[in-house]
Amino acid sequence: MSRLPVVLPHGLRVTGRVWDPQARALAAERPVSAPDLPGHGTRADRPFTADAVADVVAAEIDSLSGRALLAGISMGGYASIIAAARYPERIAGLVPIGCTMLPAATRTLPYRALSRLGGHGGEGVQRWLFRRMLGEDGARAIISGGLYTTAIPDVLRVLSRFDPLGALSSYPGRVHLVNGSRDHLRVNERRFLAACRRGA
Repeated sequence: MSRLPVVLPHGLRVTGRVWDPQARALAAERPVSAPDLPGHGTRADRPFTADAVADVVAAEIDSLSGRALLAGISMGGYASIIAAARYPERIAGLVPIGCTMLPAATRTLPYRALSRLGGHGGEGVQRWLFRRMLGEDGARAIISGGLYTTAIPDVLRVLSRFDPLGALSSYPGRVHLVNGSRDHLRVNERRFLAACRRGA
């Protein structure tokens, strides 16, 4: 019997390469894909819209088997929720990681500031910060695919109009919300959990 595939959407301004260590481990036992989302990596020339995000995720699932577990982190977690609401029949289960914050203007200010750090100088600063916070080994997967700060305004525009609670309540499958104890995006996790039909 074949094992359920896993699709891993990445976070803001990075690429699917951020999942390289996990993808290698998972690939030993099941099909796995970590696609670049619109505005990032190989899809940097595609605008980040809710439709585009859902379609990229659905296409990745179709390329594997037509049904998969979806586990996305940060922006990729929101992307996973968008896709699950639009294509619930393709999503066998949903694992949003580090994305239980309702987007609000004041909460996105740091990201708006980050978007102004575009260009090679800004990317250099970000690479230095990742290395400083995570060490060389920890930062390698995060920065290896490049950094795409130019996508940030489009991402924030989409998320500011997105209703994650409504989307979660429309998805009939199992949802496992995952947050770290120090995750700054966990502030509304109780509301996210309450919105899930089958949440944990």
